[in-house]
Amino acid sequence: MTGRQELIFHWVAVVVVMLYVTAWIGALVELRRIQSEPVFGAMPAHMPPAESPSSNITSQIFGPPAPPTPFLTDAMLSFLHPLRGESGEVRFAPVLPGETVVDNAPSGASAVIADEVRPDFASPEKAGIYDLAVALNAMRKPIEDLSIITLVPIAQKRGGRIGSYIVGNWPGNSRYAQPAGFIEVTPQNRDFQVSEHFRLRDFLTKDQPNVWPKYLVLQPKLIDKLELTIQELERMGVDVDHVQVMSGFRTPRYNHSGGNTAGRANLSRHMYGDAADIFVDNDRNGIEDDLNHDGRIDSRDADVVGSAAERVERQHRSLVGGIGVYSPCCGHGPFTHIDVRGFRARWRGTGNG
Repeated sequence: MTGRQELIFHWVAVVVVMLYVTAWIGALVELRRIQSEPVFGAMPAHMPPAESPSSNITSQIFGPPAPPTPFLTDAMLSFLHPLRGESGEVRFAPVLPGETVVDNAPSGASAVIADEVRPDFASPEKAGIYDLAVALNAMRKPIEDLSIITLVPIAQKRGGRIGSYIVGNWPGNSRYAQPAGFIEVTPQNRDFQVSEHFRLRDFLTKDQPNVWPKYLVLQPKLIDKLELTIQELERMGVDVDHVQVMSGFRTPRYNHSGGNTAGRANLSRHMYGDAADIFVDNDRNGIEDDLNHDGRIDSRDADVVGSAAERVERQHRSLVGGIGVYSPCCGHGPFTHIDVRGFRARWRGTGNG
């Protein structure tokens, strides 16, 4: 090749390379313009722009490597299952401030509560209802339908009150230990679902309507037994859309002096948060439905609920307790008392459970 030919070849090669570079830069500019233009009008602010194949290729070439997407499987979270109860429907775990939520967490697992990592799975110090997530190494997963409730310790009760709310005092020298703490219920959290069919407000003592916050004792085992009873009723062919809690937690003050006290025991399990008087009320007319379809509303309808609770106890010995069937009386219809006192008790009554 002569010197003249070599010079021509050199400049042709430079021109070709420049054309390639210009075309590549132009393609990138056009791609960015297309991505920045709205398609069929303005896109809502909450919707991310769709990625084109070209943008994916560009990001793969020029962008940082995509991070891995680790996840926690249900099997890895099986240590939380006991908190949901035998029914699988319990949605809260009540614990005192700083108390461990669950004892059998795997090594390296941490609770994430109120955006704070708790390696010891301890509850927050401040009373309230908190969403729960689990962190394990680089993985993190929010836990749906399961919240941590930090209780107000009973030591904060002064002169039978917590703040402005009158609680009273539990009987001394009884065979039942007084509650360790209370759920603080406010107008903002009273509709919190403690399970599929029940809310916090369903179990509040029926007094002091204008005093907030209120304080509630509620045992997860009771909720578990109630949900299992509903499941058993449905297996028996009883349609259950709504269960009314006629009486849930009763403060000692209310149990002894509030409302109609006829038939109430001085050591009522209602004072300990593990008892409820209930009836199936699908039509929400304030009275038990005709569960046995005999055209009457009487104690035999409450017996249907009692029979379901009996079956639950036979299948789940940890939930053994009291089952009482009450006839219509004193301005109310029939209902069934269910509790988880820890030993078997059966009775029939006509008062207020």
